[in-house]
Amino acid sequence: MLKNKSPLLLICLLSMFKLTTAFADTESTTQPSNTLETAQAFLWAAGSGDMEKLNALMSDDFVWHNEGDNQIPWIGNWETKETVLNTFLPRFGAGLKTTSWTTDYSFVNGDQAVFMGSMSAIATESGADTGKFSWAVRVHVENGKVKSWNWFEDSFAVSKAFHAKK
Repeated sequence: MLKNKSPLLLICLLSMFKLTTAFADTESTTQPSNTLETAQAFLWAAGSGDMEKLNALMSDDFVWHNEGDNQIPWIGNWETKETVLNTFLPRFGAGLKTTSWTTDYSFVNGDQAVFMGSMSAIATESGADTGKFSWAVRVHVENGKVKSWNWFEDSFAVSKAFHAKK
């Protein structure tokens, strides 16, 4: 009896595979577009200092992570939207003034977007220039909100400028 039903079973399985693939393709084409759009809006808001837009784009359990010298007051893991807006961003803004910025590359994979570029800045405490260095950020987007921002930069250049003597 199974032999008589095996072609029907095979057709059902192939149909399901085709349907599942169609849904997967739809999801993969819209998710990266939404991910990149949200991540770009967040990058623009962060760069322009638009705190209202940043607040609207962050998930409540947002995490901002900066790699580097933990003696610099804005380096490390900053958890929750309130902590980032009220503690991290004021410390960062008071400690480093960006003097040049480019975003050269962006790409997306599912709920992750990556941007890469170069920048330079002045450490306000020491007045030292970082010189031009590369940066990258990985942005995790869920449900139209940024869940995490993982920032990578030439932390040696930033640390050197931060600790320079006046």
